[in-house]
Amino acid sequence: MTIGDHLHTFHGLPVYSFPGPETKPDLPEPDGHAWRISADVYDAEEEWTAAFARFLGAVDTTRVRALVVGAWGEAYDSDSSPVIEALLAARDRLPALRAVFLGDMVMEESEISWIQQTDVTPLLTGFPDLEELGLRGGSELTFPALRHTGLRTLTMEAGGLPVEVVRGVGASDLPALEHLDLWLGTPNYGGDSEVGDLEPILSGARLPRLRHLGLRNSEMQDAVAAAVASAPVVARLETLDLSMGVLTDEGAAALLGGQPLTHLKKLDLHYHYISEPLLDRIRETLEPAGVELDLDRDDAEIDDDEAHRYVAVGE
Repeated sequence: MTIGDHLHTFHGLPVYSFPGPETKPDLPEPDGHAWRISADVYDAEEEWTAAFARFLGAVDTTRVRALVVGAWGEAYDSDSSPVIEALLAARDRLPALRAVFLGDMVMEESEISWIQQTDVTPLLTGFPDLEELGLRGGSELTFPALRHTGLRTLTMEAGGLPVEVVRGVGASDLPALEHLDLWLGTPNYGGDSEVGDLEPILSGARLPRLRHLGLRNSEMQDAVAAAVASAPVVARLETLDLSMGVLTDEGAAALLGGQPLTHLKKLDLHYHYISEPLLDRIRETLEPAGVELDLDRDDAEIDDDEAHRYVAVGE
C-alpha cells in the first residue's frame, strides 16, 4: 500500500490546486476551498516560496481558511523550514487561516519516509487560532511539547514517527484537541517509540476533549492494542482507529478482554492479520451494540511467518 492520491478534501473543504505561473484561470472564492500550493519535484522552474508569493498576490488571503502544502521541490533533499518561515512571514495576511497540511506528496513525488520535515510547532505558536494541523513525513520531524488552546485536530502520517515526537505530543497541553491520529510506523523508517511512550496520551490527562484516537500503521500494534484495552482515555472516545499495522489475534484478544468498547461509534482495524474466528468474536461483541466496524484485511495476508507481516505504509 502506498499513497497514490493527493488530498481531495481538507478541513471540510474541497482542495483546489493553485495553478502554475503560465495559467490564468478564474479562481474560486477564497473561503470555499482548501488551497493547495506546490512546486514541481524534479527540475522545478518555480520554487515553492515563489508560488506562495504569487498566491498571496492573486487571492484575497484574508478569507482563506485552509492551506495544503504540496511538494516544496525535492523534499527528500530539503526540509520544510522555508515553507514554515514563509507562512509565518505572511501570518498578518492570513487572519482567517484555521488549518494547514504540510507535505501532501504522493509516491511519485517522494516516498513518505524520504520527506524531510523540521520543527513544526512554530506554526502553532505563530497561528494561535489554528484548529487543524496535518503533516506527512517523519524524517527530521520534531515536536517539542507546547500549549495550544485552539487546536482540535492533529494528524501525523509517517512511515515512522520519532520517539521524541510521540513524547512531545504526549507532553503537550491541548485542551481543545478532539481528533488525534498518529502513524507510529516501523523502526526501519525512524519509528522508534515504545508502548510506554504512549502512556501520557492513553491517560487522557491533557486531552479532556479527545473523541477520536488513531494509533496506526505500527509494527507493535499488538502491544498498542493491549495498552489501549485498559487506557483511561478510551471511555470518552467515540472512534478508535488501530488500523494499518501488524495487528494479530494476540492484540485483538487483548482488546476484547479489556474494558468494554460498546460505547464506541466506530472501531477501525482495517489492514490487519487477525484470523476469522477472532474477527467473528469482534463482530459478535460489538455489532449488537451498534458499533460500526471496519475489519477489511485490504492487502494484508495471513501468514504464520512473522517476517512476512508489514505495516501498510513504510517506505
